[in-house]
Amino acid sequence: MQITKNSVVSLNYTMFDDEAQVIDQNQDPIVYLHGGYDNILPAVEAVLDGKTVGMVVSVTMDPEDAFGEFDPSLVHEEDVGLFPPDLEVGMMFETRDPETDETMPFRVTAIDAGKVTVDGNHPLAGMRVRFDAEILEVRAATEEEIAHGHVHGEHGHHH
Repeated sequence: MQITKNSVVSLNYTMFDDEAQVIDQNQDPIVYLHGGYDNILPAVEAVLDGKTVGMVVSVTMDPEDAFGEFDPSLVHEEDVGLFPPDLEVGMMFETRDPETDETMPFRVTAIDAGKVTVDGNHPLAGMRVRFDAEILEVRAATEEEIAHGHVHGEHGHHH
């Protein structure tokens, strides 16, 4: 079966930086609903379209097609007293954007002299990346999966 709109796709992937160093790799197969549901990067979805089980694909993406450009306005320095005492670099926090009321994730990138640096950029923002994937399984999505815009069941979303 070819990957088309409303296919459920299962794949293994490895992501590399510009120096061909592995920066991410799945432990369990990822499963997503194909066809513009924002469940996978659009550039990856485009290269998978029309492919079949067993095929291996590769796509290199500039930052704007991957995890976005690095936005310095999303890096903030805050007083350490605003955070829990067990604070460590790498911890994630969420805050609400006062203008949009959307939840925004921030990652602690530094703790120094009573100050904490938090970064709201994706950890891979500003990076050119290569995404290699092997297609493991393709099936037609159920009506419920299409209505909800995501995969249900094993390795997918559970209600």
